Amino acid sequence: MLQAALRDGTAARRSVFEVFARRLPRGRRYGVVAGTGRFLDALERFTFGDDELAFLAEHGVVDDATAAWLADFRFTGDVWGYAEGDVYFPESPILRVEGSFAEAVMLETLALSVFNHDCAIAAAASRMAHAAGDRPLIEMGSRRTHEAAAVAAARAAYLCGFATTSNLEAGRTYGVPTAGTAAHAFTLLHDDERTAFAAQLAAAGPGTTLLVDTYDVPEAVRLAVELAGPELGAVRIDSGDLRVVAEEVRAQLDALGATGTRVVVTGDLDEYSIAALAAAPCDGYGVGTSLVTGSGAPTASMVYKLVAREDSSGELSPVAKASPGKPSRGGRKHAHRRFSGGVAEAELVTVTEDGLTPDDRPLQVPLVRDGETVGREPLTEARERHRRALAELPAHALHLSKGDPALPTLFA
Repeated sequence: MLQAALRDGTAARRSVFEVFARRLPRGRRYGVVAGTGRFLDALERFTFGDDELAFLAEHGVVDDATAAWLADFRFTGDVWGYAEGDVYFPESPILRVEGSFAEAVMLETLALSVFNHDCAIAAAASRMAHAAGDRPLIEMGSRRTHEAAAVAAARAAYLCGFATTSNLEAGRTYGVPTAGTAAHAFTLLHDDERTAFAAQLAAAGPGTTLLVDTYDVPEAVRLAVELAGPELGAVRIDSGDLRVVAEEVRAQLDALGATGTRVVVTGDLDEYSIAALAAAPCDGYGVGTSLVTGSGAPTASMVYKLVAREDSSGELSPVAKASPGKPSRGGRKHAHRRFSGGVAEAELVTVTEDGLTPDDRPLQVPLVRDGETVGREPLTEARERHRRALAELPAHALHLSKGDPALPTLFA
């Protein structure tokens, strides 16, 4: 495609591409924009070196002229997008890329691979964090996904309200707070549970979290308090009927005087099982598989579509697909959120900015200008934005029950 455009002279035409999702996953009422920071980092590194060019040439992927163009490739256009942590709805233009056709079309796979993954994880994490309320969540999904995806998932989870991650690379790269507990293997390594607990306490201190369901839970809880005293930080339960076991463990801890010891539960949790544990005496949750697989929606179904291109007169002309079931809307879009009494009531997507009111807040912010990144921000700022965005949604938007998107998308 690039090679053909270079040959026929259309590669230099000014073009506008947009990233959006035609629909939300079934039952979801909002999506979450995540991955913006990762996309900006990747865009700055997106060049073709000698090894990449040699591969393309040796396998006949591109001709010499295209290889020469790729050798000098640096994105020099503009990118606008929804701020990271904000919510989105069907057809929200969460990213807009403007530049020559050749430059902009090169970013399709890069943009979609980042946003499809991170937005999916973020939406699941947001629902889980809402279900958990004030109880902290630990992201523990690294063993259930690709090693690079695990780091991205930990970042997206923290963005949407998780307190910590067990992925140390996410801590090193993105500053996500880290935490973890011992595995059953540590207990099984030792001759008995007493020896295992004593070793962990000696290494980590009484504030550590002891895993108590390797053998017999009541005996493990008794032993944990005997060895650590009432200062024991927490116990973790990873199996059984978590509500029932948590109630039994809480009662036992209180009876033993360890009233400040927390009860953390893990074991294939998702937003629904977390919500079901709301009345149980749990002090925190560890979530793995469901989080890193998007809790049933492993992709956000984002697409990257050309919506406008330079015509023969030098003006931007809207273009759109008419494919059955996959139409697109032409023209460079502007996105605003309409509020009433401080509560969001609609998403406005327009090709002009006419007819807006003081209650319509613009959603797109500059991310890249003339090829230079201008929209980088701390992850903590995006995390706070997500908290505010949820607070602005109508109450039904946060329900876990099946329903339509929380806000209608209005086009003009």
